[in-house]
Amino acid sequence: MAPVSTSPPRPRRPTAPDGIVVVDKPAGWTSHDVVARMRRLAGTRKVGHGGTLDPMATGVLVVGVGRATRLLTWVSGADKEYTATVRLGVATTTDDAEGEVVTAPGAGGVVRADVESAVLPLTGAVLQVPSAVSAIKVDGQRAYARVRAGEAVELAARPVTVSAFDVGEARPGDAAGTPVLDVDVRVVCSSGTYVRALARDLGAALGTGGHLTALRRTRLGGFDLSAARTLEDLAAVPDDVPLDVVDPAAAAAATLPVRPLDEAEARALSYGQAVALVPGRDGPAAAVGPDGVLVAVVEPRDGRDRPLLVLAPAGG
Repeated sequence: MAPVSTSPPRPRRPTAPDGIVVVDKPAGWTSHDVVARMRRLAGTRKVGHGGTLDPMATGVLVVGVGRATRLLTWVSGADKEYTATVRLGVATTTDDAEGEVVTAPGAGGVVRADVESAVLPLTGAVLQVPSAVSAIKVDGQRAYARVRAGEAVELAARPVTVSAFDVGEARPGDAAGTPVLDVDVRVVCSSGTYVRALARDLGAALGTGGHLTALRRTRLGGFDLSAARTLEDLAAVPDDVPLDVVDPAAAAAATLPVRPLDEAEARALSYGQAVALVPGRDGPAAAVGPDGVLVAVVEPRDGRDRPLLVLAPAGG
C-alpha cells in the first residue's frame, strides 16, 4: 500500500480580477494549451484567448479573464503585426515548416530584388486563399481536420488587407540538397490574413515554392510585446497572490476609441439603455464611466449610442 502523503495540498491561487493578460506564447504550444495553463494561474475557468496562433508561432496572445473574455471579439478583430522568415524554394502541405514537402524546385536564381518586386502585388487590399490546414470550418468541420483525414480541401478566396509586407535580410542556403533563399519579412495585416498563405503566394509569384520557417506576432491591436509576459514569469507569481491583469477599461481602450460617460449616462447604459450619440464616430467604442470603470461597448445606431455589450450591469 502506497504511503499517504502528509504534505499539505498546494493552495489554489486567488481568482484574478476581470481583465486581460498579454502572454508571450512559446513555440510548440497551441493557443488552447495556453488557456488551460492560464486557468490555473488565474484561479478560474473563465479564461479565453483572442486571435489564435499556430503551435509553431510565438508572441502576443491576448488572454481574457472573467468578464473581460467578452471583449475578445474586438481584440481578435484588430489588425496584427508579425515578423517571419519565408523559405523560398520549397513548398509544404501546411505552408509552414511543420508540413511535409510537396515540391522543392529550389530558389537558386532568386535574389532579394526579385522578392521586393514580388511582394508588391501581395500588399494592400487583396483576395487571399487561406491555407488548407486552417481553422476555417467547411460544412461544420475544421479544414485542418478534413485535410488530416485525407480529404482534398479547397477554400474560397477572401478579402484581406496587407498594410505592410516589408522585406528584410535574404540568406541563400541549402535544404537537403535544394538551394533555398530564407527571407526575413515584417507583415502588418487585417484580421483573417494568413501569413503562411503569404509565404505560399510569394513563392508562387517567384515561380517556386514558399513556406514559413518562423513566425512571431509582435502586436495585436494595441497590445504588443512590451506588455507580454512569459508563462514562466506568470507562474513565478506567489500562489497566494492573484494574477495581475490589465483592467477592462484599459484593455478596451487599447482596441477601441473611448466614449466618456457622465454619471447619468453610465447609469442608463448599465440598464441597457441608449445614450446620446457623440458625433464623429461610426464604429464601436468603449464607454467608460467617470470612475474609470468600463460600463459597456457601444455603437451608433438610429441616432443614439446603443450598447452592444454591458460590462457593468446595474447592481453588478
